[in-house]
Amino acid sequence: MEKVPMTAEGYAALEAEIKYLKSVERPRIIKQIADARTHGDLSENAEYHAAKEQQGITEARVADLEDKLSRADIIDVSKLKGDQVMFGATVTLQDEDTDEKVKYRIVGELEASVKSGKISITSPIARALLGKRKKDIVEVSTPGGGKSYKVLKVEFK
Repeated sequence: MEKVPMTAEGYAALEAEIKYLKSVERPRIIKQIADARTHGDLSENAEYHAAKEQQGITEARVADLEDKLSRADIIDVSKLKGDQVMFGATVTLQDEDTDEKVKYRIVGELEASVKSGKISITSPIARALLGKRKKDIVEVSTPGGGKSYKVLKVEFK
């Protein structure tokens, strides 16, 4: 079984999602199914079929998350240090073309959220950054074309 790298924060978020799905979504869906059954013939009952479909989706998500958590390789970022980009690093970059500064934290695939500045270790930019240090220039091939960044800061927090 392949280990799934993640931060302790990411692990806790997945645990919280599982808890929510089991304690809130499951009972809600079970109630919807029970209510739909009272409407009579199940073969033509759209509410029943929709609730059953939602139940299947929810149970699949729970199983997937539980599988990922069972294979989690939790990396304690607070114990990492150095000036080289690796999993858990927060990297400040400067776009070579626009001088725009961006900050990314390199995390596991399940934790990634560009809106919150977290990119997956498997993303093109993270793969290009791995092993780089402050002042290095990084060339990244993206779907929108090539980009060039200068590494301004590497920190672990």
